[in-house]
Amino acid sequence: MALPVPLPRAPLPSEGGSAFWYEHELGWATAAGPPVALLTGLRFDVLELPADAGAAVLRRIGAAGTGPVALTAGRMRLLVAVGGADELPGLLDWLEWGGVALDLTAVGAGGRMTAPEPPGRPRGPTGAAPGGTVGGRPGAEQGAAVWLRPPEPGREVEPTLPALTHFGHGPGGSAGLGDRGGGVPDLVRLVDTAATECHRVRLLRGESTGTKSQPLAFS
Repeated sequence: MALPVPLPRAPLPSEGGSAFWYEHELGWATAAGPPVALLTGLRFDVLELPADAGAAVLRRIGAAGTGPVALTAGRMRLLVAVGGADELPGLLDWLEWGGVALDLTAVGAGGRMTAPEPPGRPRGPTGAAPGGTVGGRPGAEQGAAVWLRPPEPGREVEPTLPALTHFGHGPGGSAGLGDRGGGVPDLVRLVDTAATECHRVRLLRGESTGTKSQPLAFS
């Protein structure tokens, strides 16, 4: 009689690998790769936007206004509180960005993002990238996922994530850090700033394309 063959088990994360680091140092769920992925909608959601717009967002609101931030292949990913992805469409409408093409998206429950190499690990070779690098992180210009503002082992990530606050302000208000019982970053401010910079980048790209495609009036 033939013996039943057990189904193959998912491989356990190897000690010292990136999946092991995320699961044991941070308590974040991962999906086996390659590349290893982080599951969204469990501990955090993700806002995603072009890297150049994201760099402007980081300059404007500073480290206190964001949680962990990653960069992958020209796209910046900002971690926000769970539920932030579902709130994005309504926030954009409320902030009067509804219907405007922004290239600002969100990933929530059931999604995933490529796991950057844990901070302090060797990264890919450094090379020149069109427009330069963001944050001076080696490997980012090659498309590798890297942390610009990494999570901290031993510290709960949730209190650092932008979320809807009791005192979030809309357009024209004094948008700043709200208070959800501990000074968490304000999701409204982050979304408004991200939308503004995404729109600015699209306009600049459009002007650049128009300049290249149309002869100058005095030429």
